[in-house]
This record gives sequence, C-alpha cells and structure tokens, in this order.
Amino acid sequence: MLIYLRRQPVMLKRQIQIAAGLVVLLVSLELINSLTGRALNAYGLIPRQGDSLWLLPVAPLLHGNFWHLMSNLPAFLVFTLLLFQHGGRHYWLVTLGVIVIGGLGVWLFGRSAVHLGSSLLVFGYLGYLLLAGLVSGEVKLLLITALVAFLYGSMIWGIFPQQHWISFESHLFGFGAGLFLAVLFGRARH
Repeated sequence: MLIYLRRQPVMLKRQIQIAAGLVVLLVSLELINSLTGRALNAYGLIPRQGDSLWLLPVAPLLHGNFWHLMSNLPAFLVFTLLLFQHGGRHYWLVTLGVIVIGGLGVWLFGRSAVHLGSSLLVFGYLGYLLLAGLVSGEVKLLLITALVAFLYGSMIWGIFPQQHWISFESHLFGFGAGLFLAVLFGRARH
C-alpha cells in the first residue's frame, strides 16, 4: 500500500534553522560525551538486549568519538537539506521511519556490539533520496536523485562489512529503511 502525502514546502530559512539545530544537538552531545569519558556510549543500541530496545531514538545521536561524528556530519547536513525538498512532513516521517525500521533491523540482526552514530540516518536518507525522485516522477526530485547518485553513490559500498569497528549493519538497515520509505511515501499528492 502506497501512502500519498501532500508535500508541505518548508521555507529555506526554516530548513537551515532545523538543520543547524540538529548539528548543534549532535555536536553538543559529542562534547558532553567527550567530557564524561564517553559515558553516553552506554546508551548505544545492543542487538537483542531487551533493555536496549528503548534506545532506538538515542543511538543515532551519539558517536564513538569526534572523528566518528565528523565522518557523518557533512552528509547528514547535505541530506537533511535535500530531504526537505520533499517536504517537511516527508522529512520527519522518513527520519522517524529510518530510526524505527532501520534501528529494529540492527537490533534484530546486528552483531553483538554497541551500535551508535548518525550513519543510520545518513544511509537511510541516502536510500530515500536515491529512490524517491524516481518514484515521484517530479523533475525537481529526479534532479536531486541524480545529484545524490553522482556525488554520493559510492557510499553504497558502506553497506558491506569493512572494518570491525564500523557498524555496517546501521548502514545496511538504514539504507534498506530509506528505500522502503521511498516506495511508501515517494509519491505525493499535489
């Protein structure tokens, strides 16, 4: 079943304010985490542990270290602004959907480790942006899909295991959630 949502444009100024607020939140949490000896990392997602399940919305906000955050932040910011071109309602539904669907995928099937970082969202946004333009058939959104494919298409390799300390599961399940949500929400009523 496809869900047709009316696209609600968000003014550029508001898009920038929201994106900047999210960046400030991520950086602030990283500073707190750094100053507390990485104490917040205890709130990462641990697969198949019942008391970890409630951390689905928290884990994408935390990072293993400053470099982990910095590796996610540029794409997170760009994809956030591009996703807002699909509308405000779409942005928030995709964000929530990636956190829940992608996070559940990590919780159910991930390696026994602490999974955290906004790469779940980054790869979810990537999946959505790569497919939603095609699903929508709208010229503006097709151009965004083409731009993302050209500039960020090589990120797709991140869904495969590489280094043991990188949660490819977050990449894989985030990306899959983004694709699913693009099919579900990609078409919009005008």
